[in-house]
Amino acid sequence: MDQELIKRQRRLALQAASAACLGWAWPQARACEIYTGLLRVTHPWTRATTAHATTAVLCMRLDEVTTADRLIGVSTPVATGAEMGGAQTGLAVSIPVPADTVTELSEDGVHVRLTGLKHALQVGREYALTLEFERSGTVLARLSVDFTTQRFL
Repeated sequence: MDQELIKRQRRLALQAASAACLGWAWPQARACEIYTGLLRVTHPWTRATTAHATTAVLCMRLDEVTTADRLIGVSTPVATGAEMGGAQTGLAVSIPVPADTVTELSEDGVHVRLTGLKHALQVGREYALTLEFERSGTVLARLSVDFTTQRFL
């Protein structure tokens, strides 16, 4: 066998073994979580977009809600605005967040649509995101661009 191939195989085996050991010994990584005094925001994300896209769907999970609240505003430097998506398309952002429940903002249900995209959103990038709640106030988060428009199960 070629010496370079042997070195490459050894390096890959060492990396795999190191990753396996770190995965066992290191605490589990957690998705982006932001806590307010009243609720938790988990993993705000969107899909990557094309260069000509003008909108993107914002998804996230709102849970551990101790007191009912309402999401009333969303802003990010990558878009000029935000509106309701899903059944209430086009309306100003106003999403109830009931106490003791999980509220999922998803592509297939209620979500926020970022409008007036200023550029393409690329996989692996993160952007500043500001969420405005009636009771919890302003929450600063990171918007993750997770994957392309192709849907994965």
